[in-house]
Amino acid sequence: MTLNALSILNYRNIREASLTFSDKLNCFIGLNGQGKTNLLDAIYLLSFTKSAFTSSDSQNITHGEEMAMVQGTYGEETFTCGIKRGVKKSFRRGKKDYKRLIDHIGLIPLVMVCPQDNQLIEEGSDERRRFLDAVISQQDKRYLEHLTQYNAILKQRNALLKQLEDAPSQIANDQAQMANDLLDVFDAQLLEPAQYIYSARAQFIEHFVPVFQEVYSAISGNNEQVKLCYISQLQNRDLADSFRRTRQRDLILGWTSQGIHKDELEMLISDADNDYPLKRVASQGQQKSFLLAMKLAQALYLGKPILLLDDIFDKLDSERVERIVQLVRSERFGQIFITDTDRQHLTSILQPDESAKIFYVANGQITA
Repeated sequence: MTLNALSILNYRNIREASLTFSDKLNCFIGLNGQGKTNLLDAIYLLSFTKSAFTSSDSQNITHGEEMAMVQGTYGEETFTCGIKRGVKKSFRRGKKDYKRLIDHIGLIPLVMVCPQDNQLIEEGSDERRRFLDAVISQQDKRYLEHLTQYNAILKQRNALLKQLEDAPSQIANDQAQMANDLLDVFDAQLLEPAQYIYSARAQFIEHFVPVFQEVYSAISGNNEQVKLCYISQLQNRDLADSFRRTRQRDLILGWTSQGIHKDELEMLISDADNDYPLKRVASQGQQKSFLLAMKLAQALYLGKPILLLDDIFDKLDSERVERIVQLVRSERFGQIFITDTDRQHLTSILQPDESAKIFYVANGQITA
């Protein structure tokens, strides 16, 4: 889908905006803190029914206002998100409200690249699992349903383990047996969604990694080799047996030590002899190139989703910037929204594309 028009009311620092877009390149120029990222976040909201930066809907309402609204027109379709303080947000396709927000995910494929992506490298494995989940969920609704089911059961299992950990050491035999029986139920319920999630992740990585490596080579000028490796406990063990063997350890720990919630996506940079952890040995420019390659490969994997590029040129040398510009301008990518503080970067992207549009952003005001 292509975003043709966008209306915003009281979304973060954007009090009011009504914009129409090019179906290829849309560039937003302005100093930091003026609202460029908030504009991209409003577009993100229409794809994922939530902000990219906060889980609290009320934080997206302009200070001092009671409600916010974002509406986008994609061809003949219109989608509207309404947020009001103290009330559950509404999300509407045309004139009909969704009964379940999960039913909207994947309808408007979108990839966002932003400075916060460095959490994929800097933070724990949960961030990298979220990357996997976000990509796969846009193409596979069953995956998202299985993931939601798995997380709900896991939360119940962990709550029971924590309760038993905090319980007195001497508890009645019948209570202990009831707890073990309940853990047996949780373990059985986790098996099917866990296997589906593992299989989907493994299949995704198999197809994704060659695209990722191709994009990284294009950005780096073939100067480095990189790898992404999917690591899961389910690769070499039966989960049902693992639950049985680690039951006593889980009771001591107070949480579940086995399962797909422990999966990892290992990021490596290589020379002729060895692989090295990206976080430990790569330069800032190499890390930024790695993240950009992941996100641009994600866009290619999904087809031609809407691509949001927020302040992507920081920490990159001029040669890498030029290669990225050439890459995103190609016909392999669809509609692009890009922000920057430097008009020079965006000018190089626009030329010679006369259909591209430039917007200027200052104090939440957006002008063409």
